[in-house]
Amino acid sequence: MNVPTRRDFLAVAALGVAGLVAGCTSPARRNPHNLEGSMMMRKVSFKRDGLTLAGNLFEPENLNESGRYPAVVVAGSLSSVKEQMAGAYGRTLAENGFVALVIDYSHYGESEGQPRQLESPAAKLSDLKAAVSYLTALPYTKAIGMVGVCTSGGNGAYLVAADERVKAFATVAAFLPDPELNERLVGAAEIARRRAAGAEAKLRFERSGEQVTVPTYSVDDPSALNYNPKGNYDYYFNKARGGVPEWKNEFAVMSHGPWLDFDPVSKASAIKVPTIMVHSDGCAFPEQAKKFYSLLGAVKELAWGDGTHFDYYDQPAQIDYAVKNVAAFLHKHLS
Repeated sequence: MNVPTRRDFLAVAALGVAGLVAGCTSPARRNPHNLEGSMMMRKVSFKRDGLTLAGNLFEPENLNESGRYPAVVVAGSLSSVKEQMAGAYGRTLAENGFVALVIDYSHYGESEGQPRQLESPAAKLSDLKAAVSYLTALPYTKAIGMVGVCTSGGNGAYLVAADERVKAFATVAAFLPDPELNERLVGAAEIARRRAAGAEAKLRFERSGEQVTVPTYSVDDPSALNYNPKGNYDYYFNKARGGVPEWKNEFAVMSHGPWLDFDPVSKASAIKVPTIMVHSDGCAFPEQAKKFYSLLGAVKELAWGDGTHFDYYDQPAQIDYAVKNVAAFLHKHLS
């Protein structure tokens, strides 16, 4: 893997040359949530098992390539892309002194992978390992951490339980299911129906290339993965919030089996690195967060805030609370 230096990217930008190196540059952007800080952002790409994965790399504005900086992989919710909540955390963490790589998982956004919108915990684990490899190869990074928002709190649990290169872990509003939660939410009969539908969709894709999808979120379509007439999904559908053009409200039906098998709670006891969890009573399934926390065996910290689950995606008060706690914890344990 060739990793261009930051100086290479800035030189390309100055010349106005695009596509000269893998992972084109983009202009620096200031974080809209915190105008007192500043950072640089550039688009990068890296390989994972032959696939090209896309990311946005956020760095402190006055980064010194002769120095060594703590670095973090940042990823977001189910079906999300790097331009959504993970990007907000990447920006603010860079303003707090971190090199932050925000990724599009394979099958999503600008990353490669067929079928599209495939929810595969195994693939996401491989993606995260490749992201760690990318950060490790940068000459100005030192210890690497993982920051997972919502579902990526669970994906991150798989990573830190398996990859000794990751030295600290942070979750924000983590979604941490297990088989008991799934059965309580939808029942055994619905679980069986979804598994059968997933198997049929997988077979159809393998035979004909035809992909079956349903909405990921809906207040009026009962076929959606997350159907709730009272659901507060404004974050995803409001273009002023997370309704960005890069995001698709689609879930590959063939994902049902792997998604139902997703069990980050089972990984908690295997996590041996310092871990901080940011959660609230208004976040998804606070009892699951407390269960996960109780099973952690290493140094751990629980920051219990206020606000709803989606507040932690883009609301300044909740993001500031989360980043304040996460940054302090990670600076201590990635030093």
